[in-house]
Formats: sequence, structure tokens, C-alpha cells
Amino acid sequence: MTIEQSTKNAINEKLQDGTIEKLLTDNFEKGVNEAFKSLFSPYGDITKIIQKKIESVMIPYLEGYDYSKYIVKLNDVLIDILKNTTFDNKNVLENFKSLMTSEERQKTINVSELFEKWTKYVSKNVSTDGLEVITDDGVYYQYLDVKFEVEYEDSKSWDHYDYAKLTFECEQDEDMNFTIRMNRWKKTSGKGWDIEYNRSPELKSLRYLNEFEVLIMKLSQSYTELIIDEEYGDDSVRPEAEPEATFS
Repeated sequence: MTIEQSTKNAINEKLQDGTIEKLLTDNFEKGVNEAFKSLFSPYGDITKIIQKKIESVMIPYLEGYDYSKYIVKLNDVLIDILKNTTFDNKNVLENFKSLMTSEERQKTINVSELFEKWTKYVSKNVSTDGLEVITDDGVYYQYLDVKFEVEYEDSKSWDHYDYAKLTFECEQDEDMNFTIRMNRWKKTSGKGWDIEYNRSPELKSLRYLNEFEVLIMKLSQSYTELIIDEEYGDDSVRPEAEPEATFS
């Protein structure tokens, strides 16, 4: 008997006793189970559809909900917590209130608009140590040289995102400098960029946030898109602080 004939006889025998049918049934069930697992996985098509449906209902509801009535209660709880801590209570409370206060979500913000907000922060908080005192037409500190620049980063061809960073610089005080990282899905049809801001969620971290960082955190948490209307710009800003009067 040839090998071909032996193989044919073996297959016929298994077909007749139901072995082949059982194997087909078992593997078909396994295939169906694997297909369902893939569809319902975190990145599966069915999971994405369910997620979109839930988001379409939940997001508008949460965005329109008034959280202001909880601020007083949260503030009381925070004060009780701060009684047992050693860091600056005032700064923590102010940052906490700012982050928790319900405001209308800002969908987009231009780079030039954000630069203006940063320059106001610099004018208010810049260190005057080493600044020249100007006595022409009054007494005031020298104007500050500030600028911003958008830099685009190279990304791999297979990467789904574009990356960029926005840098604010003050020539007279490096502590005022600030960098914002951004990303954007390559297939998006809009011009907006998502703001990346990763900060520790711990309560004690609120002590170290300045008002501009709080603003960036709120924009990031609100999914406000950053529109690059200008890639570079500069300005001169006068410090709010005034030199102390001296008498000769």
C-alpha cells in the first residue's frame, strides 16, 4: 500500500468516526472566541464603538454639570487636612480653588494669546535683583526682553502623532522661562494641538505651582487645543514692581 493510499484510508476512517468533525468544531469555537476577544479588547473595534457611544452621552453631561456647590465642602475638607501639614497653606488653597472652580470650557487658545498671559505673569513675578533702575520720565525698572518660539520635532514615519514645543523666555530672569510640549494626531483635520502637562496629583504638589502653571494645567485638563497662529514673537515688558525711593 502506498503512502498516499494509507493517508486516504486514515482520513476516511477519522471522517467516519467523527474525529475530523470534532476537531473542526473545537477549532471553529476557538476561532470565534479569539475573534470576540479581539473585538472587545481595549483597542478592538467594538470597544471603540461602545466607548464613543458612552462618551457622546457622558461628556456633554459632565461638561454642563455645575460643580460650584461642592467647592465650599471641598474647601472645608482641605482646610482640615492643612491643619496637620507644614507647607504654605495660602498657596495650596489658592491653587486648589483655581483648579476646582467651575468655568466655561475654553475650546481653543492661540499661541499669541497664551504668550500675552505669560508676559503678564512675568511682569508681576519677575525678580528685580540686578535690574537697572531707569530715572527718565519717572523711576522704574528696565523693560524685560521676552520672546516665544515654536519648534517642531521630527517623528518616525510610523508614528501616529506630530510633536512640537512652545518655549517662553525672559532674558533677564531664567526662572520665568517655560516650555510647553504639544502633540497632534497626524490624521486630524484641525489645526489644534493638545497640551501636554504632567504634574504629580498629590495634594502637596499644589504648594509649588505658580499661577501660570495652574493655567496650563487647567487648559490641559479641559482638552483646550492650542492653535499656532504665530511661530515666533518678542516683546518688551515693564515689571509691575517699582524701585524703592532713595533719598540722598
